[in-house]
Amino acid sequence: MLDGFDMRELDKFNRELLNTAKKEYPKEAKAFLRKEAKELNKKNKQIFASKGIGEETGNLKKGFKAGKLYKYKGKDLAIRAYNSSPHAHLLNDGWMHKAKNGNEKFIPGFHFIEQSAESFENDYYNSIDKFLDELFD
Repeated sequence: MLDGFDMRELDKFNRELLNTAKKEYPKEAKAFLRKEAKELNKKNKQIFASKGIGEETGNLKKGFKAGKLYKYKGKDLAIRAYNSSPHAHLLNDGWMHKAKNGNEKFIPGFHFIEQSAESFENDYYNSIDKFLDELFD
Protein backbone atom coordinates (compact mmCIF):
# COMPACT_ATOMS: atom_id res chain seq x y z
CA MET A 1 0.00 0.00 0.00
CA LEU A 2 1.53 3.27 -1.13
CA ASP A 3 0.06 6.63 -0.04
CA GLY A 4 -3.32 5.06 0.75
CA PHE A 5 -3.83 3.37 -2.65
CA ASP A 6 -3.93 -0.39 -3.04
CA MET A 7 -2.81 -1.03 -6.61
CA ARG A 8 -3.37 -4.80 -6.38
CA GLU A 9 -7.14 -4.40 -6.80
CA LEU A 10 -6.69 -2.22 -9.87
CA ASP A 11 -4.21 -4.69 -11.32
CA LYS A 12 -6.63 -7.55 -10.65
CA PHE A 13 -9.44 -5.64 -12.38
CA ASN A 14 -7.18 -4.95 -15.36
CA ARG A 15 -6.33 -8.67 -15.60
CA GLU A 16 -10.02 -9.59 -15.48
CA LEU A 17 -10.76 -7.13 -18.27
CA LEU A 18 -7.96 -8.62 -20.34
CA ASN A 19 -9.29 -12.16 -19.74
CA THR A 20 -12.75 -11.01 -20.81
CA ALA A 21 -11.24 -9.54 -23.97
CA LYS A 22 -9.48 -12.84 -24.68
CA LYS A 23 -12.73 -14.79 -24.32
CA GLU A 24 -15.01 -12.39 -26.18
CA TYR A 25 -12.59 -11.20 -28.87
CA PRO A 26 -9.97 -13.92 -29.38
CA LYS A 27 -8.78 -12.73 -32.80
CA GLU A 28 -8.17 -9.20 -31.57
CA ALA A 29 -6.36 -10.45 -28.45
CA LYS A 30 -4.09 -12.71 -30.51
CA ALA A 31 -3.29 -9.91 -32.95
CA PHE A 32 -2.54 -7.60 -30.03
CA LEU A 33 -0.12 -10.08 -28.47
CA ARG A 34 1.67 -10.64 -31.78
CA LYS A 35 2.00 -6.88 -32.26
CA GLU A 36 3.42 -6.46 -28.75
CA ALA A 37 5.97 -9.24 -29.30
CA LYS A 38 7.15 -7.43 -32.44
CA GLU A 39 7.38 -4.18 -30.46
CA LEU A 40 9.47 -5.93 -27.80
CA ASN A 41 11.81 -7.20 -30.50
CA LYS A 42 12.19 -3.65 -31.82
CA LYS A 43 13.18 -2.58 -28.31
CA ASN A 44 15.58 -5.56 -28.11
CA LYS A 45 17.25 -4.48 -31.35
CA GLN A 46 17.55 -0.86 -30.21
CA ILE A 47 19.19 -1.74 -26.90
CA PHE A 48 21.37 -4.35 -28.60
CA ALA A 49 22.58 -1.75 -31.12
CA SER A 50 23.18 0.84 -28.39
CA LYS A 51 25.56 -1.58 -26.65
CA GLY A 52 27.69 -1.82 -29.82
CA ILE A 53 27.64 -5.61 -29.86
CA GLY A 54 28.07 -7.61 -33.05
CA GLU A 55 28.41 -4.69 -35.43
CA GLU A 56 30.80 -6.74 -37.57
CA THR A 57 28.07 -9.20 -38.46
CA GLY A 58 24.33 -8.80 -38.55
CA ASN A 59 23.55 -12.40 -37.66
CA LEU A 60 22.66 -11.70 -34.05
CA LYS A 61 20.48 -8.75 -34.93
CA LYS A 62 18.62 -10.83 -37.52
CA GLY A 63 17.91 -13.50 -34.91
CA PHE A 64 15.27 -11.58 -32.95
CA LYS A 65 11.94 -13.32 -33.53
CA ALA A 66 8.45 -13.59 -32.14
CA GLY A 67 7.32 -17.08 -31.23
CA LYS A 68 3.96 -18.75 -31.58
CA LEU A 69 1.01 -18.06 -29.36
CA TYR A 70 0.53 -20.64 -26.64
CA LYS A 71 -1.43 -21.10 -23.43
CA TYR A 72 0.73 -20.36 -20.40
CA LYS A 73 -0.06 -22.82 -17.59
CA GLY A 74 -3.09 -23.98 -19.51
CA LYS A 75 -5.14 -20.78 -19.37
CA ASP A 76 -3.41 -17.50 -20.28
CA LEU A 77 -2.36 -16.66 -23.82
CA ALA A 78 1.33 -15.86 -24.14
CA ILE A 79 3.93 -15.31 -26.81
CA ARG A 80 7.71 -15.31 -26.65
CA ALA A 81 10.11 -12.75 -28.05
CA TYR A 82 13.49 -14.43 -28.38
CA ASN A 83 16.75 -14.54 -30.29
CA SER A 84 17.34 -17.64 -32.38
CA SER A 85 21.09 -17.13 -32.78
CA PRO A 86 23.04 -19.88 -31.04
CA HIS A 87 25.39 -17.42 -29.35
CA ALA A 88 22.83 -14.81 -28.22
CA HIS A 89 22.60 -16.21 -24.68
CA LEU A 90 26.38 -16.03 -24.34
CA LEU A 91 26.49 -12.33 -25.16
CA ASN A 92 23.52 -11.70 -22.90
CA ASP A 93 24.58 -13.74 -19.85
CA GLY A 94 28.36 -14.01 -20.21
CA TRP A 95 30.58 -17.07 -20.55
CA MET A 96 33.69 -18.73 -19.20
CA HIS A 97 36.58 -18.39 -21.64
CA LYS A 98 39.02 -21.29 -21.46
CA ALA A 99 42.42 -20.76 -23.08
CA LYS A 100 44.51 -23.55 -24.55
CA ASN A 101 47.01 -23.22 -21.72
CA GLY A 102 44.30 -23.98 -19.14
CA ASN A 103 43.60 -20.44 -17.93
CA GLU A 104 39.96 -19.59 -17.36
CA LYS A 105 38.44 -16.15 -17.39
CA PHE A 106 34.80 -15.10 -17.04
CA ILE A 107 33.63 -12.73 -19.76
CA PRO A 108 30.63 -10.75 -18.44
CA GLY A 109 27.48 -10.46 -20.50
CA PHE A 110 25.76 -7.31 -21.71
CA HIS A 111 22.27 -8.17 -20.33
CA PHE A 112 20.49 -6.47 -23.22
CA ILE A 113 17.43 -8.75 -22.96
CA GLU A 114 16.74 -7.82 -19.33
CA GLN A 115 17.22 -4.13 -20.02
CA SER A 116 14.82 -4.17 -22.94
CA ALA A 117 12.23 -6.08 -20.90
CA GLU A 118 12.43 -3.49 -18.11
CA SER A 119 12.13 -0.56 -20.49
CA PHE A 120 9.29 -2.23 -22.41
CA GLU A 121 7.18 -2.95 -19.32
CA ASN A 122 5.64 0.53 -19.00
CA ASP A 123 4.94 0.71 -22.72
CA TYR A 124 3.24 -2.68 -22.52
CA TYR A 125 0.91 -1.59 -19.72
CA ASN A 126 0.00 1.55 -21.65
CA SER A 127 -0.67 -0.55 -24.75
CA ILE A 128 -2.93 -2.87 -22.75
CA ASP A 129 -4.92 0.10 -21.49
CA LYS A 130 -5.30 1.48 -25.01
CA PHE A 131 -6.28 -1.96 -26.35
CA LEU A 132 -8.94 -2.40 -23.67
CA ASP A 133 -10.29 1.14 -24.23
CA GLU A 134 -10.63 0.53 -27.96
CA LEU A 135 -12.18 -2.88 -27.43
CA PHE A 136 -14.83 -1.87 -24.90
CA ASP A 137 -15.74 1.53 -26.40
